[in-house]
Amino acid sequence: MTIAPQNLSDPLVRSLALAINAGDREGFLSLLTDDATLSDDGSDRDLHQWIDKEIFSSGGHIDVQSESDGGRSLIADFRNDTWGGMRTAWRFDTTDGRISRIETGQA
Repeated sequence: MTIAPQNLSDPLVRSLALAINAGDREGFLSLLTDDATLSDDGSDRDLHQWIDKEIFSSGGHIDVQSESDGGRSLIADFRNDTWGGMRTAWRFDTTDGRISRIETGQA
């Protein structure tokens, strides 16, 4: 069973998932702190390069399966045109009402 992005508990994570699925790069970036960081499978990545490659230039789409930690941790099926589909985990840290850290990787 999937959770529709508009039904996610945390408003920031909800907006981020909606931006991913809409291909809205500017909307995605507006939710992040200026110094936001990202890791993929435990390795820090350049956030802007990663989102462009993995999400916005490759048709990234997230289907959330479950949420925990008040909606700041997700298990989701993520797919893009480069890698196809995979089960992923996502965790978000926030600072002053914006996302400051994204940790993702295979679940």
